[in-house]
Order: sequence, then C-alpha cells, then structure tokens
Amino acid sequence: MESIISTFHIDWKIIVAQAINFAIVFVVLYIFALKPLSKLMAERSEKIAKGMDDAKNNAKLLNETRAEYDAALVKARSEANKIFQDGKKEAEAKKIAMLEDAKKEVAVVIGNGKKALEAEKIKMVEEARKEIVALAMSATEKIISTKVDGSFNEKTVKELKHL
Repeated sequence: MESIISTFHIDWKIIVAQAINFAIVFVVLYIFALKPLSKLMAERSEKIAKGMDDAKNNAKLLNETRAEYDAALVKARSEANKIFQDGKKEAEAKKIAMLEDAKKEVAVVIGNGKKALEAEKIKMVEEARKEIVALAMSATEKIISTKVDGSFNEKTVKELKHL
C-alpha cells in the first residue's frame, strides 16, 4: 500500500482536508440550496395539484352551467311558443268578434234601410192617395159642374180615402 501511496503521491492530510471541505460544502449546499429547493418544489407541486383540481371543478361547473343554459333555453322557447299560440288564439277570437260585430252592424243597416224604404213607401202611397183624391175631386167637380158646400167635400173625401 505504501507503494501505491508513493506512486500516486497521496497525502493523508490533504485527503482529510478535502473530506472536511466536502462535508462543509455539502452542509452549506444542503442548508442553502437543497432545503429551499425541495420546499419550492413541494409548493410548486401543491400549486399544480390545486390548479388541476380547480380546472376539474371549473369543467364540472361549466358543464352544469351549460346544462342549466340549455334547460333555460328550452323553457324560454316553450314559453315563447305558448305566448305566440295564446296571441294567435286571441287574434282569432278578436277576428271572430269583429266579424260578428260587422254582421250585426250590417243587419242593423239593412234593417234601418228596410224601415226607411217602408216609411218612404208609406209616404209615397199616402201622397199618391192624396193626389188621387184631389184628382177625383177635381174630376167630380168638373162632372157635376156645380159647387157643393164644404160638408159635402169633407164627406166625399172621407169616403174616397176609405176605398
């Protein structure tokens, strides 16, 4: 062994000093580098895990929200359709009511027209009677050629009216 030590020029003092230097460097690196680095890695792992959990929760929340949105959309469409149908029924009912009112108004106008025509007819018949009576009187006077007193005229007119 002595020959190996002399061949390679190994000095025990240097080896011990290097071992002490190595131990000091190891302790310093462990305290100032390895511990903070492992702590930083643990924190980073926790943040990543939390981020993954948050992403899963957000995806779940997004799916729930999408389902609620779809349900609300279906409900809104059905309500809109119902409102449309109700409006359509109401418009149809108003149309029918307006047609009925128009029919009633037409019936009233026709009735009033018939009454007016009937009144006009009666008036014309009355005027025709008066003219006929006047003509008959005039013809009678010409035939008789004499003037009769006023009571005879009235009596004759009454008799002619009843004919």
